[in-house]
Order: sequence, then C-alpha cells, then structure tokens
Amino acid sequence: MRREVFSRRRGRLFCEGVDLELIARKEGTPVYVYSRRFLRDRFSELDEAWKGYPHLICYSVKANSNLAVIRTLAQAGAGLDVVSGGELRRGLKAGARGEKIVFAGVGKTREEIAAGLRAGVLYFTVESLPELEEIDREAAGRGIPAPVAFRVNPDVDARTHRFITTGKKENKFGLDMEQVREAFRRCRRLEHVKPVGLQMHIGSQITSVRPFVQALKRLLLLYREAAGEGFKLDYLDVGGGMGISYDGRPVPSARDWARALAPPLQGCPATVVLEPGRWLVGGGGVLLTRVIYLKRKEKKNFVIVDAGMNDLVRPALYGAFHRIEPVRLRRGEKIRADIVGPVCESGDYLGMGRSLPAPRPGELLAVMEAGAYGFAMSSNYNSRPRPPEVMVSGNGYRVIRKRESISDLWRGEVLPDFSGH
Repeated sequence: MRREVFSRRRGRLFCEGVDLELIARKEGTPVYVYSRRFLRDRFSELDEAWKGYPHLICYSVKANSNLAVIRTLAQAGAGLDVVSGGELRRGLKAGARGEKIVFAGVGKTREEIAAGLRAGVLYFTVESLPELEEIDREAAGRGIPAPVAFRVNPDVDARTHRFITTGKKENKFGLDMEQVREAFRRCRRLEHVKPVGLQMHIGSQITSVRPFVQALKRLLLLYREAAGEGFKLDYLDVGGGMGISYDGRPVPSARDWARALAPPLQGCPATVVLEPGRWLVGGGGVLLTRVIYLKRKEKKNFVIVDAGMNDLVRPALYGAFHRIEPVRLRRGEKIRADIVGPVCESGDYLGMGRSLPAPRPGELLAVMEAGAYGFAMSSNYNSRPRPPEVMVSGNGYRVIRKRESISDLWRGEVLPDFSGH
C-alpha cells in the first residue's frame, strides 16, 4: 500500500519528513510544495499495473512542467508527452531522451516540427490533414522520414467538465474516423511520413473507465483496418485523462484502469502508450497560503489569504474543488466562509462555503491536490510575482523554482523613447 506523503504529527501537517510550517517560514507564502516520493511511487504503481503488456508511460508535461518534476519522472523510466516546442526543450533540458517523447498539439508550427525532427521524437501525434502534409514537407527538406501517429477523435463523451473534454466531434482535437482513413491513404503518396501508431485522448479528470473502453474499441477498429491495408503500427496510444480524487471520494486505481482496458487489447501486438499527467503529479503537491484577514459580513464570512487566482486558477476557471486544511490544527470557533485571494476579481477564490476553525491572521492553510495545473497555469495578473516551487525528498527539501521578484514582472519590457516623433 502506498505511504501517504502528507500526514500530521502532533496536529501539524508534514510533507514526507518536513514540517510545512518550516517551509513557509523559510520560503514565504504562497509557495508550492511537491513530494518527490509521491512522483516515484505513482509512476511505479502505474508501471506495475501494466506489467503484463509492452508499454511506455509518457508523462504529460503540461500538468506540471518544472524541470525537477520532469527529471524525477524521467529518471524513474517515464517518457514524455509534449504539446509545444517549449515543452520539448524543457524535456530535453531535464534529461529526457528524444526517442521517448511523443509530440502532440493541434497547432504545431514549422519551427516546432523541425525541432521535433532534430530531437528524434518517437512520433508526432497528427491532428489534421494539413498538419500531415506540413510534417511531410519539413521532413523532405531534411531528407529523413517523420514517424507519425494519427489522433483519433472517437466522438465519446468523457463526462467531465466541458472545458476539458477533448474526444467529441465538436472539439478541436484529432481526426474523425473517416479522416483517419483518408490520412492513411495520403501516406501512400507522401514519401517522408511513416505511420507508426494511433492515438486518442478523450479528456481530463475522467473518473469512470467506461468512456476509455468505449473509445479504445473504436481505436482498435481503425488499427485492424490499417493492419489489413498493410500498415504496421507499433504503437497504440490510449492517452491520459485518468482522474484523481479532490474531495476524498474513491476513484478508479491504476490497476482498475489497466484491467478495464486489457480485454479489448488481447491479441494486439502494439506497444501501449499512456499519457498520464494529473494522475502522476496532482496528489503530490500542495499550495501553502497565509491568512491575511478574517472579514465578517452580514451574509457571508471571508477568509482573505495571500494566494489568488493568479497562483491557482482552477477554482475560478472550472469551479474546481480543492480540499483546504489548516497546516496546524487547533480548537476554536467554527465558521463557514469563502476562502478568497487578493486579486481584484469576484471570481478570485480558492474555496466557497468551507467550514473551518475561525483562522487568525498569519495562520497557514494548505490547498491540497495542487500538484497538477497549479503553477503551470499561473500568471502575473494584477502584477503579482509568481510563487516559488519546492520539492521535498525525505527529511529535506530544495527550492526548484525561485520566487519571482518585482523586477521580474517587467523583464523583457521596454520604455520607448518617442521624443523625436
């Protein structure tokens, strides 16, 4: 059984062997804190669940793109799923090998395609017919074949938030079934692309195995058709999207996902590629924030903290729920309050209608399950410097991203001299 990396000792919240109060005192708040042990344990858990099949786990970098996070997973054996030239460069900088990187994204530029070819990526995930032609042209200019996998849009409802569903016909992602067939036909005449696989990704934060099984069956239909046409496809990429629990309710385990997808895969010789992001890192991080004020109004109480929607946008953007816990437990008057940040937007909140002991200014709160789509989606809105990131390993920790300074806010900006105009 996996050891819990966030636990209490005498009422205080620890990450592995490190007191979170110590990190907040030394590094300030807000601050993201990640557990290295969690990342390694989660990768091992998923790797073990798929032990009976040839497989490759490609961490979805967009979930948390910190170099230290990428390196930790790459050292554990992970490949990478990247969706931009910047993510590709991050992966290579962190030590990932090009031949274990899959390059996805609906709008790859010529420069990004060229970068992927130089890096020797495992394959490009093709999302449109014009993109297939562009990859062929870029590869022809270099005199090398480009490995491609066609992203299938299976028109399956993943039953997740509408902003993060990706496998319906109305979504911008992937190729419809007939378009995939046309893509294979085009490959007969295109000399510098080589189909090596099929891919799907139906959404994010999916907490039922049923949509995955439904989509996989449609993917396998195309796989068998392609094999019958003489195409040898080495990879069957089932994407990511496995959900985690943000509120304590049970969700399928890695073994549950593997067992559900195993029956349709029987007899398929292809290597299974998985692209988890949130599942690998989400539960391994917290956002520490300090209480500034307790504001009591006639109809509602507000706990005003120093972390805002610029630090963690998921609640404002998706209405996402995160557990929020006091770092140090104590007895006291219980209140019901909205936990809000200092950003000048009514949607700037971390939690609504939460029951907690009335906090005093200076006390710490921990926003749980904040390891995915936290810092990665942060911004400088309201000219707020972004927080530092810290990684805990055992009884020690390291700063893996420094806190931005005020002068970082205008780095790259120029005050023009228009005196002569």
